[in-house]
Amino acid sequence: MTTHETDNSKILEKIPGILEVKRILITEEFEKLVGPVVAQTAKQNAQNIFVYKIIYRSQGHKVVGFMAEPRIGENLPCVIYNRGGSGEFGVLKIGMFFFRLPAELAMQGYIVIASQYSGNAGSEGKDEMGGSDIEDVLVLQKILKNYSRANAKKIGMQGGSRGGSMTYLALSKVKWIKAAVTVGAPTNLLREEKLRPEKKAHFKKMFGGSLAEKKKRSAIFWSHLFPKKTPLLVIHGASDWRVSPLDSLELSQKLLALHVPHRLVLFEGADHGLTEHTKESNQMIISWFDRFLKNDEPLPNTKLHGL
Repeated sequence: MTTHETDNSKILEKIPGILEVKRILITEEFEKLVGPVVAQTAKQNAQNIFVYKIIYRSQGHKVVGFMAEPRIGENLPCVIYNRGGSGEFGVLKIGMFFFRLPAELAMQGYIVIASQYSGNAGSEGKDEMGGSDIEDVLVLQKILKNYSRANAKKIGMQGGSRGGSMTYLALSKVKWIKAAVTVGAPTNLLREEKLRPEKKAHFKKMFGGSLAEKKKRSAIFWSHLFPKKTPLLVIHGASDWRVSPLDSLELSQKLLALHVPHRLVLFEGADHGLTEHTKESNQMIISWFDRFLKNDEPLPNTKLHGL
C-alpha cells in the first residue's frame, strides 16, 4: 500500500482531456460555506481522502467536474457519480465530496469522479438532460483509463434522479460499466409529465419536449439495450412525489423478462432523496459496489431454478 502525503494534481493534469486540476482544501472560506457541523466532518475525512475540482474536455468544449480519492492504495476501483437535477438545480457542491456518498465511497477505497454536465456551474455547452451531454459522463471512463491509480477494469456508475437517467443511458450505450446503482430515477417521462404538468415547459426548454425526445430519455422504452453482465441496483422511495415509484417497478418487470441481473429496493415511506433512510441506503450502495467491483462476486443466476 502506498500513502500519498501530497496530492496528485500534477499527475492528473497530464491526463489527456484534463485541462485543469485544483485540490480542494479545508479553509476558513470552506468552513463558512458549508457550516461548522459539515466542516468538522470534512476535516476528519480530509485526513484520508483528496478532493479535486477538475476541468476536462467533452464534445469539444470545457466541462467542470470533481474527483475524490483515498490517500492510500493503488489499482483502485472507481465509481462515476452522476448528479441529479438539470441546469443549476442540483449542481454538485464541494462539500458533497467530503461528507456525503461520494466521500463515503472514497473513504472505502474508491476513486469517485463526477460531472456538472455541459451548460452548468461554469461548464460550456448546453445541458440537454440526456442528449449529447451523455458524452460528458462517458468520457470520464477515458480519464480513468489514463490515471495510474485507477483500475479501469473496475468502473461502476451511480446516479440519483436525473443522474439515474444518465446511468440508464450509459448502460444502453457501453458495456464497460461493471456494476450500477440508481436512486429515484425516472424511466418514463410521459408519466412524469402527466403527474407534474409543469414538466412540459421544462422539457421543452431542455430538449424541445417532443414525444420522440422524451422516449429517448425514458429507459422503459429501451431497457432491452441494457447489458446482461452488469448487475443493477434500483432504489426508489415509495412516497416519492417527484418521480413515481412505478417507474422503477415497471422497469424491474421488464428487466426480469430480459434476465438482466438486478435488485429492486422500494423504501417504505421514503421521499425522492431517501432522506429517511440515508444511512441504510448508502450502506446498501457501497455494499453493491463492494460485491461486484471490489470483490468480483459472480453474477447471480437469473434463470428460474431451485426446488
